[in-house]
Amino acid sequence: QKMKDMINTTKARVSHDRIVNSNLSKGRRHNKYKYSPNVGQNFYGAIDLGTNNCRLLVAQPSGGGFQVLDSFSRIVRLGEGLLTDNYLKKSAMDRTIFALKICSQKLNSFDVMKSRNIATEACRRAENCDAFFDKIDQETGLRFETITSNEEARLALLGCQILLNPKKPYAIVFDIGGGSTEIIWAQKSKKNYFILDVLSIPAGVVTLSEKSNNREVDYGLYNEMVNSIFRQLFVFSKRNNIEQRIIEKKVQMLGTSGTVTTLGAVHLNLNRYDRSMIDGLDLTFDNLKQARDKLINRNYQERTRIPCIGSERVNLIVPGCAILEAICQKWKIGNLQIADRGLREGMLLESMMKDGLSITGNPAANSLNK
Repeated sequence: QKMKDMINTTKARVSHDRIVNSNLSKGRRHNKYKYSPNVGQNFYGAIDLGTNNCRLLVAQPSGGGFQVLDSFSRIVRLGEGLLTDNYLKKSAMDRTIFALKICSQKLNSFDVMKSRNIATEACRRAENCDAFFDKIDQETGLRFETITSNEEARLALLGCQILLNPKKPYAIVFDIGGGSTEIIWAQKSKKNYFILDVLSIPAGVVTLSEKSNNREVDYGLYNEMVNSIFRQLFVFSKRNNIEQRIIEKKVQMLGTSGTVTTLGAVHLNLNRYDRSMIDGLDLTFDNLKQARDKLINRNYQERTRIPCIGSERVNLIVPGCAILEAICQKWKIGNLQIADRGLREGMLLESMMKDGLSITGNPAANSLNK
């Protein structure tokens, strides 16, 4: 009965979110959330500083979950040139701090009581990360922590697992990032999904793009990318007996990243991105292939004209497609559910639960919290 209640609650929340976001999209083109806050509520923040993007959410507890009050996302390219010497470049740090000043202002405007601010692969690699964090603290008042790939996987699962089908006992959940790709092998328990294994591949859309010198990707280079990622999945797959579970039809797949959300928008032919139409979207592998072909069969200029991509991301979408194709080739599940949620939502849920709030969403197990 608890599972049925959870599913009904989820359906009601998704339905409500779609109504709210639909109304917002008519009047606010540049902010997909912007709810009116309830006076007297406690506000929470979460910042995810990745290799390519800086993202913020501000939220307040609401019912069995939370309501997003404000959001911010900016491409900062923090990991630009990191592959050459493992140092963050001054220009990249300056762009990032400029974006973080905006985040700090938003957090202060809501008088946020608690904010968790994390950095991922770029800062895991960078030898000058500590000095960078000191500079962030001095100029914005924000304090950051670099999390491990296991912690990144745990938070991603926590943030998006409410979208998983509880009838399937196993799940492959992946996050294609700028500097790395996290792949989670998870199993359903009575109350939640817990992590069985994590594979962190040190390749993301930024690193693959830079390895190809940001040049136009032809079919030969594209296939090299696919094959490179594909080879790195074998050991992980074998030790978890994933192919056998797929044959038994016990596995589902969920993707949370800019690559999969963009492919979802391309599939739907959206003129502008609409989260309410993407989050929870279920696509067949044929749908994904058709969307990928629309991108990889076009040249640079043609891709920039496709809605929901633009010039800032045009170099990154094809490497993302290569990573996704390798995953789909290895694990022929046949369909993929798309999540426009992940690390930030996971941080918000966990912060609220630590404060004793009753949150619906069945958090992931804490076994890989390192």
